[in-house]
Amino acid sequence: MYSPRTGEKIDMIYWIEGDYIRDAVDEVNRFMRDWRTNDVKAIDLRTIDIMAASHNLLDVTEPYMLLSGYRSPKTNAMLRSRSGGVAKNSLHLKGQAADLRLSSRSVSQMARAAASCRAGGVGQYSGSNFVHMDCGPIRSWGR
Repeated sequence: MYSPRTGEKIDMIYWIEGDYIRDAVDEVNRFMRDWRTNDVKAIDLRTIDIMAASHNLLDVTEPYMLLSGYRSPKTNAMLRSRSGGVAKNSLHLKGQAADLRLSSRSVSQMARAAASCRAGGVGQYSGSNFVHMDCGPIRSWGR
């Protein structure tokens, strides 16, 4: 994964034979922080698993571009004031969601891969060229 906002890149193994690697998960948490406030929150492991499983299904070597991981209440409120598409109780606030992009795959391809995991919510934002993945209830939206 890489962040266009901070220029950071992360590429690591975070799980081996049924065990999460704590240092790697901590690095994911830091990487997926709210880049506007620098606040860090533990990212739900289920969200990380959905992201990884979807990426594997897409059979790509390109890392995800992370547009949004954890969002602080301050950042979420600011984004809500600018867009009607930002949920008041967004799962980003709980560290349970990520907005992702791949230049080598379409929004539709990414969304199909995420939805096939049957593990959470998948939102297609074709106009903005990203897919929302979360570990909340199974549901989908957008085109």
